[in-house]
Amino acid sequence: MPLHVFWTCQEVFRISVLLFSANCSRLSISLNAADKMLLPSFDLSGKTAVVTGCNVGLGAAMAEALAAAGCDIVGINRSAPDKTIARIERHGRRFFDIRADLSATSAIADIVPRIEQSVPTLDILVNNAGIIRRQDALTMSMADWDDVLDVNLKAVFFLSQAVARHFVARNVPGKIINVASMLSFQGGIRVASYTASKSGILGLTRLLANEWAKYRINVNAIAPGYMSTENTVALRSDPVRYEEILGRIPAGRWGEPEDLGGAVVFLASRASDYVQGHTLPVDGGWLVR
Repeated sequence: MPLHVFWTCQEVFRISVLLFSANCSRLSISLNAADKMLLPSFDLSGKTAVVTGCNVGLGAAMAEALAAAGCDIVGINRSAPDKTIARIERHGRRFFDIRADLSATSAIADIVPRIEQSVPTLDILVNNAGIIRRQDALTMSMADWDDVLDVNLKAVFFLSQAVARHFVARNVPGKIINVASMLSFQGGIRVASYTASKSGILGLTRLLANEWAKYRINVNAIAPGYMSTENTVALRSDPVRYEEILGRIPAGRWGEPEDLGGAVVFLASRASDYVQGHTLPVDGGWLVR
C-alpha cells in the first residue's frame, strides 16, 4: 500500500474513533436523562396487585417482581403461600393471604369484598391461576374438560368482571393482566381443554380491552413460552419431547419463572397506559422460529 494511502486511512480511522467517543458521551448523557424520565413510569409504589395462583412457579415470580417494583400483594390461592410471603416481605412489601378455590364460581363473588376489607387500594389483577390435564382428545372426559375451562377461562372472566366493577364504581384506572400460553397461538397435542382455555384467553383479552378501555382499564396478557414449572414436569421428564422443544427455542434454553418479571411490571405500570388487548409472548423466540 502506498505510504500516502496508509496515512490517509490512519487519519480517517483516528477521526472515526474521536467521533465515536464523542457520540458515546452524548449518548450516555441522553440515556441518563431518559432514565430519569422513564423509570418513574415503571414505579408501582403505593399500588396493590392481586395475583391468583401465586404460591409457586410463574405466579410466585410475578408477585415478587411486582413487589420489587413497589407493590403490596394480595395472593389468592388454595394452599398456604408461605414461601411467596417470605419473598414478598424481603422487598419490604406486605402480603395479604386470601384462600379461595377458583374452580367454584360461587367463591369468586366473595373475593373482591374480602380484598376491599384488607387493603386501601386495588390497582392490578394478574389472572395467573391455571391447571392442565393431559389426555388424548379421543379419550378426554367431560370432567377433565370442565375442570380446566372452569379455572383457566370461566374464573378469569368472572374475577376480571368483579375487579372491573370495582374500578368503574370508584372511577379509578386499573390494570388486568391475563396469562395466556404458546397454545393461545398453536394447537398442541394431548391438551385439548388447556388449548381451548388459552385460546379463549387470547380472545377474551381483546374483547375486554375493547369494552373497558373507555374506563381507563388496560387489559393485556402475557404468553409464557416453555417454562420450568410444575405444569411442565411431564414434558421435561420425557427426554424426546424435552429435546424437541429445546431444539426449537432460539434462546437455547427453557424459560424460568423469573423471565416474566419485566413483562408483568411493564403491563402493570404507567409505561403501558396506551397498550390495550395485546398478548405479549415471553418465549425465548419460540413463536418466530
